Amino acid sequence: MGKLDGKITIVTGATSGIGRRTVEVFVAEGAKVLATGRRAELGQSLEASLGKDNCVFFKADATSEADVKAMFDACLSKWGRLDCLFNNAGGPAPVGGIETIPVEGFDAAMATLVRSVMLGMKHAAPIMMKQGSGSIINNGSIAGRRAGYSTSMIYGAAKAAVNHLTVCAAMQLGEKNVRCNSISPGGIATGIFAKALGVEAGKADSYAEAAAKNMASLQPIPRAGRTDDIAKAAVFLASDDSTFINGHDLVVDGGVVGGRLWTPHQQGVQAMRQAFGVSEG
Repeated sequence: MGKLDGKITIVTGATSGIGRRTVEVFVAEGAKVLATGRRAELGQSLEASLGKDNCVFFKADATSEADVKAMFDACLSKWGRLDCLFNNAGGPAPVGGIETIPVEGFDAAMATLVRSVMLGMKHAAPIMMKQGSGSIINNGSIAGRRAGYSTSMIYGAAKAAVNHLTVCAAMQLGEKNVRCNSISPGGIATGIFAKALGVEAGKADSYAEAAAKNMASLQPIPRAGRTDDIAKAAVFLASDDSTFINGHDLVVDGGVVGGRLWTPHQQGVQAMRQAFGVSEG
């Protein structure tokens, strides 16, 4: 018996990375998934691999209200209800100092990272409130909690907006037994890092393993995050195991935002002892 048996779900940004893996894990746990994204070929391959009874791909741009409304209509037409929405769609944002940020790039990033989440919640809320149940999960980031954890300060600001919008919506929707939570990933090895640094989207995912090697030592847990880490957190928040969790940001980062790493800190203490001529007592 799966943790999501009988659950009807929508996952945005489902053609690659965290979104694609989440769809696969949701289906393995018994859910029916409407998977959305802009890259039809990748979405159709996901649908084919999981079977149309379990996963239907719907081509949609998560920043377009017309597309978002259409994906909810498609879900209701197919299955008649909606138990979980994972607002996962996202992408890179402009890098560089604040004095270099192009307005067009800023606006595009806010649309991709924040407007998409708002639109998903806007159109999921009436369905779930009418049902008297549902779980909305928004993909945040540790970059929204601490500065310096993204190649882009605009990405960090956008994810901070996502995290807080999640709480604001949770305070409203919780009164109708609809839960709204976020997941804040740490360094998860996907193609988004390559995209942020200028690699074209079609090739970015091939650099995920290189990203994993670079991120292995950034947190106490000595490995990079995996897409499974986020997918399984989403399963928990989508399932009935989390029915009293609302307005929470679930950090999945191997401990990186906990503080300074132990070993470098101790090395610094030892260096200071040597500078002071003090031996360990």
